[in-house]
Amino acid sequence: MAMLLRKLRDSASSLKQRSTTSSSSSSSSSSRSHPSPPLPLPLGSFDSLPTELLLKIIRLLDPKQVAKLCIVCKSWRSLVSDNQLWAYFLQTYQPLHFDSILFSEINLTSGYPLPIFVNQTPRVSFKQVYGQRERVPPAVIIDGGSGYCKFGWNKDERPLGRTATFLEFGNVETPIYTRLRHFFGTVYGRMKVKPSSQPVVVSLPLCHYDDTNSAKASRHQLKEAICSALFDMNVPSVCALNQATLALFAANQTSGIVVNIGFQVTSVVPILNGKVMRKIGVEVVGLGALKLTGFLREQMQQSNIYFESLYTVRTLKEKLCYVAYDYEAELLKDTHASFEAVEGKFTLSKERFQTGEILFQPRLAGMRAMSLHHAIALCMDHCHSAELAGGSDWFKTIVLSGGSACLPGLAERLEKELHSLRPPYMSNGIRVIPPPHGADTAWFGAKLIGSLSTFPAPWCTTKKQFRQNKLNRIW
Repeated sequence: MAMLLRKLRDSASSLKQRSTTSSSSSSSSSSRSHPSPPLPLPLGSFDSLPTELLLKIIRLLDPKQVAKLCIVCKSWRSLVSDNQLWAYFLQTYQPLHFDSILFSEINLTSGYPLPIFVNQTPRVSFKQVYGQRERVPPAVIIDGGSGYCKFGWNKDERPLGRTATFLEFGNVETPIYTRLRHFFGTVYGRMKVKPSSQPVVVSLPLCHYDDTNSAKASRHQLKEAICSALFDMNVPSVCALNQATLALFAANQTSGIVVNIGFQVTSVVPILNGKVMRKIGVEVVGLGALKLTGFLREQMQQSNIYFESLYTVRTLKEKLCYVAYDYEAELLKDTHASFEAVEGKFTLSKERFQTGEILFQPRLAGMRAMSLHHAIALCMDHCHSAELAGGSDWFKTIVLSGGSACLPGLAERLEKELHSLRPPYMSNGIRVIPPPHGADTAWFGAKLIGSLSTFPAPWCTTKKQFRQNKLNRIW
């Protein structure tokens, strides 16, 4: 590799000599004739090679070595500035999928409010993006989910670890600031890093769903408590966003409906151009991951199978359960499957699909709650009636989020039910996207923000801005 780079650099000597000669000859003849067009700048020893082959050779080099070729001459600078070349480097050396990089650099670099590109997609210089991303400081990513928290670095592909959510630090009477301070202190302790050394992106469950003044005040109070706790720990800058918006970004979307199956409840959240549309209405179903796990345990207890903890039941739910496309037809099939857990080997049959079925038929679990597909259909009705500027189809993209949303078959079943519930003018074009990054979808959305070429400036709040009461409005 070093020899190849040396060979590329050695071509500079002949280039300089030839360019000097051509410039002197052209100056001497300028008095005798019209100036001739400049000769094409050569590539030295590589003149005879096709450009495509040269680019393949250059791909073998390290991006930093390729960047140094820009100083050789204009020809090399033009060659190594090829957009596809740096797109390749982004795919190879960046810890993000290229589609996610392209989406975030087009839609998220300017912060909130998000730009709207109606007719054309702006051209992105991947060479510039690569250089800026290499200079992005390390950032801590904290996804404080309703079930448990995931934390890690913006440069990592997945969370570094997990811990209890901030809701479990203290009790109802414990002030929220005290809970958050203890929570963040525990996360930084687990990561073995000083809070003052890097910015942080925090993801928290969507709460206070209404658009009332009291709900707005509660959201503002929570965000102030988050920033106060972190700035008191000397964190340089803070970006705090809700899980629904981050899950949408993780799916490379800025508008749509996010269905987040949380620990206690499931929320159906309409989001237009990155902003939660609370005026349209957030639908909440009182059925979450805990109820699914509890229902599976009840079913197995009826078969005289008991567990010491819910952990094994949750593991069985994640490994064996799925959602039936046609519930009645599935009842006639042999669906036995086994899994070797810590407490022994367990075999499930109808429990495998009956667990997820309570999302569509809550009465199976003895619950009087709205079914998931009816809640989504209701939200779509409200979006359609609102006639907002985002067009008539923005709400037809539905993104699933949360660990229990990873149940196989859930997206397909939802699409089927929504097509049967809504008329063709609303159902045509409906697309249900499974959690793009599994249970870590919201964490990945936060990582997307923390990896932007412009991070941390457009999305983060500094301590000075916080004192001036300048918080970003996407919350």
